[in-house]
Amino acid sequence: MNDTVLVFTSKSFERILEEGGTSSWRLDRNHARQYAFAVCTRNAKSDWVEGPEVHRSAFLVGKVSDVVPSPKHKGRYLIQFSEYAQVNVPNMWQGDRNPVRYTSLQQLGIDPSTLKWAPLPAPSKALNSTPRANTINADSPLTMAEAKKGLALTFGVLPEAIEITIRG
Repeated sequence: MNDTVLVFTSKSFERILEEGGTSSWRLDRNHARQYAFAVCTRNAKSDWVEGPEVHRSAFLVGKVSDVVPSPKHKGRYLIQFSEYAQVNVPNMWQGDRNPVRYTSLQQLGIDPSTLKWAPLPAPSKALNSTPRANTINADSPLTMAEAKKGLALTFGVLPEAIEITIRG
């Protein structure tokens, strides 16, 4: 049974932790949210590669907590992690044309029970919006921008990643 989103990324291990997961992917959000894990593999051939890992090697496994709109790229998504483990598995990426593939940890030869899991650190200050001033009464109306800022602080994402639906 597929439980893993495998991605081919140029972003560094540190950047992925700072962003709270791996981004900015074109994928079906509802489909990707059903997966328990994401495995990041190194694309060392891009012009802007950040990490030192060997090309096509797996370097990080994350436990997927959610899939949200990318705060930086419209129409793309951030796969958020609750926990992560560093790995070093050579030749994990098999050269698929699409940089996102659905598979299973078992098919990849990774046993999650043997990994040393760590909680994801809080998102960096660069991703958090600044708190709004406490000048608004709790019973006064909010603008959409204020609501998004407050929710972004609560969930550790950028306000642009918040979608609000009003039914009435």
